[in-house]
Amino acid sequence: MLSVTIYTKKECHLCLIAKEELEIIRREFHFTLEEVDIEKDAFAYEKFKHQIPIVEVDGEIISSGKVNGKKLKDKLKQGSQLR
Repeated sequence: MLSVTIYTKKECHLCLIAKEELEIIRREFHFTLEEVDIEKDAFAYEKFKHQIPIVEVDGEIISSGKVNGKKLKDKLKQGSQLR
């Protein structure tokens, strides 16, 4: 199963929108979803503090700021065909 990670922080309206979009996409594709609060992870904070939300699929950054739904779906489609 593919693994999707979203890097977020509290009180981030773009993060809320991204999580909602991921839940919608999750109805079509099966993947595990992990949320990382960058305020609780010093490494993630330094790396992504000006770019959240960040969406990764199996460690590859797919989008930052706003979820690129088409790119994410294409990556999920491709990944599910390889497994």
